[in-house]
Amino acid sequence: MSIETLSGQSEKAYALLKEDAQKILNLIEVQMSNLTMPQCPLYEEVLDTQMFGLSREIDFAIRLNLIKEEEGKGLLDQLEKELSALHEACLREKNK
Repeated sequence: MSIETLSGQSEKAYALLKEDAQKILNLIEVQMSNLTMPQCPLYEEVLDTQMFGLSREIDFAIRLNLIKEEEGKGLLDQLEKELSALHEACLREKNK
């Protein structure tokens, strides 16, 4: 495979992983806004399942050398920060 092809595939893989991370954030945001409290076991189950799935996708992309390990870790770290901020905002809103 040429370097250009690998570069294009790497960019596409990273973009797809970012899309999946955004889907998780959106799913949790909707759940927190409309369905359940963040302390609910269902919320925790959905979050754990989704995060585990994304981490496996990232591991797979790393093993295929489509993304660097640092990129994958950074993507997960960023999502965790965004989810934490969302969780805190939800708690503040519900405690008003």
